[in-house]
Amino acid sequence: MNTRMSGGIQRPSRISSVLAAAALLALCLVQAAVAATPEQARWQRQAQAVTITRDDWGIAHVHGKTDADAVFGMAYAQAEDDFNRVETNYLIALGQLAEAKDADDSALWQDLRQRLFIDPAELKKLYAQSPRWLRKLMDSWADGLNYYLATHPDVHPRVITRFEPWMALSFTEGSIGGDIERVELAPLKAFYGSPDDAPLAQVQTQPSWIEPTGSNGIAIAPKLTVDGHALLLINPHTSFFFRSELQMSSDEGLNAYGAVTWGQFFIYQGFNPHVGWMHTSTGVDVVDEFAETIVHRDGKLFYRYGKDLRPVTSRQITLSYRDKHGALAQRTFTAHFTHHGPIVREADGKWIAEALMNKPIPALEQSWLRTRTHDLASYMKVAELKANSSNNTLFADDKGEIAFLLPQFVPKRDNRFDYTKPVDGSDPATDWQGLTPLDQLPQVVNPPNGWTFNTNNWPYSAAGAYSPKQADYPRYMDTFGENPRGLHAIRLLTDIRQVTLPSLITAAFDSYLPAFARQLPILIADYDALPADDPLRAKLAGPIQLLRDWDYRWGIASMPTSLAVFWGDTLWDEVSKADTAEGLTVYDRMAAKAGAKARLSALVEASDRLTKDFGSWGVPWGEINRFQRINGDIVQKFDDARPSIPVPFTSSRWGSLASFGVHRWPGTKRYYGTGGNSFVAAVEFGPKVHARAITAGGESGHPDSPHFNDEAERYTTGNLRTVYFWPEQLKGHTERSYHPGQQ
Repeated sequence: MNTRMSGGIQRPSRISSVLAAAALLALCLVQAAVAATPEQARWQRQAQAVTITRDDWGIAHVHGKTDADAVFGMAYAQAEDDFNRVETNYLIALGQLAEAKDADDSALWQDLRQRLFIDPAELKKLYAQSPRWLRKLMDSWADGLNYYLATHPDVHPRVITRFEPWMALSFTEGSIGGDIERVELAPLKAFYGSPDDAPLAQVQTQPSWIEPTGSNGIAIAPKLTVDGHALLLINPHTSFFFRSELQMSSDEGLNAYGAVTWGQFFIYQGFNPHVGWMHTSTGVDVVDEFAETIVHRDGKLFYRYGKDLRPVTSRQITLSYRDKHGALAQRTFTAHFTHHGPIVREADGKWIAEALMNKPIPALEQSWLRTRTHDLASYMKVAELKANSSNNTLFADDKGEIAFLLPQFVPKRDNRFDYTKPVDGSDPATDWQGLTPLDQLPQVVNPPNGWTFNTNNWPYSAAGAYSPKQADYPRYMDTFGENPRGLHAIRLLTDIRQVTLPSLITAAFDSYLPAFARQLPILIADYDALPADDPLRAKLAGPIQLLRDWDYRWGIASMPTSLAVFWGDTLWDEVSKADTAEGLTVYDRMAAKAGAKARLSALVEASDRLTKDFGSWGVPWGEINRFQRINGDIVQKFDDARPSIPVPFTSSRWGSLASFGVHRWPGTKRYYGTGGNSFVAAVEFGPKVHARAITAGGESGHPDSPHFNDEAERYTTGNLRTVYFWPEQLKGHTERSYHPGQQ
């Protein structure tokens, strides 16, 4: 049961006094045990400089005397909430996932992929070269996690029993999928593996449950708001429970609130008293493949570059993994590199080198320093580090400035070449030519229309008529194009006026589905064109009428939403198998290439499946679309017989701004979500910033915590709670205040 502190004073009973004394004694014994070494005594002293205040949603508000103290406390607080997710992120980042006993067959190759770019020996050198202020933060980060483990002997790490400061440099950017994940594992294994290696499990191309890469950000200028304050919507779409929500502050001026990717020590998406920043996955091409011509000469490897032959660089990578008996074993690979990057696969007789950003120190600096900026100018000064490669940014501040910014790491290239495919690495003209200056990127700053947005669509509609013009920029500035969420946002924002924080939240949960508004009239026309004696006329008469009368809006009670989604998913699977050489999107192929027979057959299949699974083709969407959180496992096992909550919004695939990525699971008929809206915040930058927010499920990863699932119903209805950013807001909403190490 979720309990709330009323803020009232209760007289302690004799029993509670005894329990308090016992708890104090236990604390003293634990602290005495922890302080057995000079290092542990140091941790304990730093813990006394940190206060963690848990509000009545379990969210940690961490304050330290210094920034380093705040980092110590926030690392400790994250470990309290979900140490498993913290460690797992670093098993992935460090290339040690295969060492875990529960790792699957792909883990070794995932580790190899990581270690092609992340070398622990190099990270240790970079740590030593880092500026002193950054080393202090990394030291405190490691100390906070190690102090947590020292004070929680019942917690058993899967692999990492001690965190080292240099490890923070392995995971410097908080996106759901880093640039390294562009490298596919199966071709990597084919290149570096042996004939004895079992093939990786093959995954169906674009299955219906793949959720489009996504996040939403909207910035509104004061001229369009009721109170004359800038507003910012922060709406990342990730896998659920991917980030913690917390506040970190210090006596040195730090004060930031928002979403933190588990295990990192900076607010990834959030705000401080003056500015806010929302990151969306970018369509800018920042990762390229170079096809290398390999020459074998005198037992050595070379690659052709212009008229020259350059030696291929090789490095031994030794990985630990669990064998079939669960015992720890090792395997050594000889990895190959050109000046373009590591070799990741072979294609058409060429070795393919992967080029991407690998700047650990500047990347970690930029991620931290942006949280301490106070206006657009200071934010852009930090951006000059040019160490953000995967994120667009929506920005707003208390001066009334708004902006849409592209990643700052954008290589300059010869626009003659198509970098969406491997380019000829032997041609020097294909090489990166430095980084694009920030003022040459297709960005939007304080547009006259007073709004800007991004939904992972192209930058060329970011501010309506005041957007950058596609013709003015090289084609590698976007690979995504427009998407249904972008069309939805433009529909909402065009001519918007008198915006308030509540109305911005309402817009974020607007129920219109523009993809169906485009697709269903075509389907209905297909039906209307059927001959009078076609048997499909009678079979589909009811479903077609249901769709014909629909307003293209989702809702828990909406039967057309269920039918449309089942139909859309079925047709999507069919057309996504088709050849994409013509360059059409799946939406274009559904509308123009699928044909009437395929569209009508998909409706038959959808209607039949609804009838088989739910007894009728007319089923309320909320009966199907569900949120369920059973345990703290990173991979949930869903069960129709267990409690779940109806969710009204759909996948972002159909243009829903509020996203809930779902599909059926083994043994289920209902759809259960695993991603989409994960953290939502709406922020107003008045004289004193204030915000409302929601997190999927709850803050804690422990099922026995009252904060494991206490936000679930609010999440499904878009009922954002007040953010307790200021100390006076915490009054009456404080559940516990303590120093790290106190039980």
